[in-house]
Amino acid sequence: MSQTVDRALSILPLLAEGPANLEQVATRLGVHKSTALRLLRTLHEHGMVYRQQDQRYRLGARLFALAQEAVENLDVREIAHPHLVALNERCGHTVHLAVYEENEVLYIDKVESRYPVRMYSRIGKPVAITVAAVAKLLLADLPEPERRTLAERLSYPAYTPRSTPNAAAFLKELATVRDQGWATDFGGHEESINCVGAPIRGADGRVVAACSVSAPNVVVSSDELLSLLPLVRRTAEEISREYSGGAPVSAPVSHTSQNPSRVTAETPEKRAEKTSS
Repeated sequence: MSQTVDRALSILPLLAEGPANLEQVATRLGVHKSTALRLLRTLHEHGMVYRQQDQRYRLGARLFALAQEAVENLDVREIAHPHLVALNERCGHTVHLAVYEENEVLYIDKVESRYPVRMYSRIGKPVAITVAAVAKLLLADLPEPERRTLAERLSYPAYTPRSTPNAAAFLKELATVRDQGWATDFGGHEESINCVGAPIRGADGRVVAACSVSAPNVVVSSDELLSLLPLVRRTAEEISREYSGGAPVSAPVSHTSQNPSRVTAETPEKRAEKTSS
């Protein structure tokens, strides 16, 4: 990259911190004021910066418009699909991608298992919102008031004895998922199907989608499936980085996150004990 372009681009993160005058820009760049002024004028002509009446510069409206347009044109499915295929090739199990839209969690991509026993799920189909791992990941990221309102509005079908029984239990599970940064569904929707998932985040750290690996317990045990969680999380992180344009993507700070390599799957017996207590 040429020195001039590099210097011009360096002005943008500086102004993102707040308005700055010519001297401040020149000092930060380590250049003469005349050089800084020339760079600022060029950026101003393209709408990337704006000069206020107090002679300080701030980021321009054109920059925000371009950023918004770029976000609106991002297709998380297109970005994620090669990563989902690679994940499927490594583990062999069904891989899903889901998003939250208009109070529903929908599958928007699926890569089939290589095993003869397969899941009944299809792209565009809503998931069981109170039990699915991808749903927990997407809803856990909602602001607390919205999360609570939604949880209290939902019904809680007893798909299996391990289904989420009520709003209080669901909110507790969402808090755990939000804290640890991953989710599971061990027989909550279908007793024979287990699932582990991880969130995909945008540049602002918010969850924009969720990916998961699912498998019937006749193919792999819940403990064996959970051992794939580090791989699932790495895949989600790779998609997040590409989706956010290589920007650092951080999850909410967690003080009680568990190390997935040390977590063991919750057995039906343990879940039954919790439900009965």
